[in-house]
Formats: sequence, structure tokens, C-alpha cells
Amino acid sequence: MNVVEILSGSSLFDMLSNDELSAVARLTTLERFEPDAVVFQEGELGDSLFVVASGEVEVLRRDQTGQLTPITTLGPGQCFGEMSLIDKEYRSATVRARSACELLHLGAEQLTAFRKHHRDGFTFVIINIARMLSARLREANTRLATVSAAPRP
Repeated sequence: MNVVEILSGSSLFDMLSNDELSAVARLTTLERFEPDAVVFQEGELGDSLFVVASGEVEVLRRDQTGQLTPITTLGPGQCFGEMSLIDKEYRSATVRARSACELLHLGAEQLTAFRKHHRDGFTFVIINIARMLSARLREANTRLATVSAAPRP
């Protein structure tokens, strides 16, 4: 598995040089999950992000009745868990393997090590996280507007 190639295909690492991508690759840990295995649960304290190397994961949230409701499915190159690196809060969703999958894990400690030696690359990663969060917020706003505009019975 070429970790640098996987990272370069993720929008999280847009604008990073090959040297910076190689540095991030050395800091990641490969984790394997079987179908239906939980990567992390909503409400757990988080301090890391994951990039899907292969397979698919499903992002779920609990509804008012406590049932897990699918939000989205993520595949190779996509990432999740980045919010906890920014706000150091509890996980806002549950993520579980939809199929057998391999995930690249990058913790806060590793990201700090990257920052110490690659300030520009670190800045690009933070900008990319901000872009992803902004896009997700816009999508959520659109969904809310659609639900609000729907006729009520």
C-alpha cells in the first residue's frame, strides 16, 4: 500500500509537497476494521482523524429515539474525525465499517510533530480542515432549509 499516494488523493492534504506528504505518511498508523466494526462512538472524547485507505465507513448519529441514523458513507481518500483535532470535544457521530476497510490514523500528537517540522504543510492541513467543515456546514444548512420549507401535515 502506497500511503503517500492515498494521502495525496485526499482533499485534506491538498497543496502539500511530496516531502510533506511523506512526513505525514510516516506519522500515520494503518488500522484494519471488519464489516460492522465500530471505529469510534458518538460521545467519545476524540483526538484523531482517519483517512479511508480502502473500503467504506458509515457515519451515523442517534436520533431522538436513540436509534442510529445514517448520515453519509465515506470511501477511499475521504476523511473523518477531524473536528476533534480542532475543538478537542466529544465525537459528534458514530463511525463504523460498512465493509472490510483500512484506515490511516493520525492523532493530535502526530499532527503536532508534523507542525514542528513542516509549518507550511501544517497550515495547509488546517486550511483544508476548515474548507471541509465549511462545506459540511453549508450542506447541513441546505438540508435544514429544505426540511423547514417542506409543507407540514
